[in-house]
Amino acid sequence: MIGRNQAAAMPFIMLTTLVDMIAIGLIIPVLPALVGSFTGSQADQAFWYGVVTFTFGFANFFASPVLGGLSDRYGRRPVLLIGFCGLATSFLLTAMVTALWMLILIRLVSGAMQANISVSNAYVADITPPEERARRFGMLGAMFGLGFILGPVMGGLLGAIDLRLPFFAAGSLALLNLLYGYFVLPESLPQERRRAFTLKSANPVTALRGLAQLKGAGLLVGVIACAGLAQFVLYTTWVLYTTFKFGWGPQENGWSLAAVGIVSALAQGVLMGRLLRIFSPRRLAVMGLLSSTLAFVGWGAATEGWMIFAIIFSNLLGATVSASIQSIISGAVDARRQGQAMGAVGGLNSLMSVIAPVLGAPLLQMVSHLPQGDWRIGAPFYFCAALQATALALAASHFHREREARSAPR
Repeated sequence: MIGRNQAAAMPFIMLTTLVDMIAIGLIIPVLPALVGSFTGSQADQAFWYGVVTFTFGFANFFASPVLGGLSDRYGRRPVLLIGFCGLATSFLLTAMVTALWMLILIRLVSGAMQANISVSNAYVADITPPEERARRFGMLGAMFGLGFILGPVMGGLLGAIDLRLPFFAAGSLALLNLLYGYFVLPESLPQERRRAFTLKSANPVTALRGLAQLKGAGLLVGVIACAGLAQFVLYTTWVLYTTFKFGWGPQENGWSLAAVGIVSALAQGVLMGRLLRIFSPRRLAVMGLLSSTLAFVGWGAATEGWMIFAIIFSNLLGATVSASIQSIISGAVDARRQGQAMGAVGGLNSLMSVIAPVLGAPLLQMVSHLPQGDWRIGAPFYFCAALQATALALAASHFHREREARSAPR
């Protein structure tokens, strides 16, 4: 760590991540409603919300490995500051949009500037020995969860007052994060561990190919892709799904997303360390994928709103998957390439966020005419369950091959 104690650096990045996720969480309950204010039907609302989320993911897919590579060359701190600036600009401009095309354009630009998640993961990898990374990634995940407790609740309450108020609040928080990062956040990557930046290595296709070729990664790339696609279909369709099926508004959706945040914070911030003393990251990933598969089926089949909350709180293990897989990937990469590797993971997730609206929005459109409570409205979540089951099969196969390779005579 440059001029700082490594243990002291973790609270810095955790607080930065928390404020970042509160800002993002603020807009989730109200963004679909903002899109709906420019459309005339539920089917059109589902379609254009898919377009809005697609543009952000499309830009982020190409930008994420570039920003990750730049963080390997110039350090994590300046790239994080660029992301905070992009978030603040995006939120404040979104609060003032008067047409749908303006909203789409703003999301495109903000997606290109924002890679905070992958760079934050690289930051944690910089300051953490390999054997501690699963626990540290869990701590970072807890900040995501805590942000999703506070952000959506605040967004739902503010959105009930005025649909654009949460965007002003989110922009203000992102500006505070920019100031905090500029004056307080230390750099994590020393000069001797930096590497040259090339556009070829930052090409998203090249970065994904390099990720797939990492020793120790293998089929885990498919696990990240399937699980990530399921999560992004969930994010794309959650608010509209609960609106169509239960008649929920911003406030109810805010509380449901807060429940997701509580589970994430509890699982990754409190239980992760204890679970890792009992189970390996590999075993934990398998159990988490099984739990998530069942949860998606339950969410899709739920006929009453309270069932959604019951399933959220029963899916504690599902919240441990991301940290477990990231620790395995990070352990397969040398110290000089953490930014590129985490950028490639971020790029893969961004690709899934591009694909998710293309699949999720049409599935919602197909069932948008059905009456409230109809089990078929859960079509997007049944699709997510199939994706999680595929990820589970790939993970189990990968870990089985690893065990066979280790036990084979040399």
